[in-house]
Amino acid sequence: MMYKFEKIALLVFVLALASCKTESKQALKTESISFTKEGDLAVIATETDSVKANFDIEIAETDYETKTGLMYRKSMEKEQGMLFIQPTEALQYFYMKNTEIPLDIIYISQAQKIVSFQKNAKPFDENTLPSNAPAKYVLEINAGLSDQLGLQVGDSISFSRN
Repeated sequence: MMYKFEKIALLVFVLALASCKTESKQALKTESISFTKEGDLAVIATETDSVKANFDIEIAETDYETKTGLMYRKSMEKEQGMLFIQPTEALQYFYMKNTEIPLDIIYISQAQKIVSFQKNAKPFDENTLPSNAPAKYVLEINAGLSDQLGLQVGDSISFSRN
């Protein structure tokens, strides 16, 4: 009787092992993150006081939002951007970890003047991209757009929340 039980137990064990090997691995699926308009931002030319560009913006100001930013996004429309609001004006250091979209990173002072750019930031690059001047705000837009729009150091921004 014991022999029959051992045979059955062994058969169950072999079947269980075989079924484990034939199960297909499930791919990890992440949900896409969609843009949520939280405000409007205009870039204004210093010399002419005219609007160079308008953006629909998401606003990142909590610790989680500023650390995550545009990570895990597949794309962003031309008229969209993310505005980071830092707690204090200081040198800022951004990077492109887990960011799939090439970006122009625009550093902006507390007086809302553009102080520097990091253009064409490469996706997934973990090198630091410093502001090189104190900044309170950081605007991320699609790579190449700051040149297309003629944005310059000294231009100012104006933004409002929805």
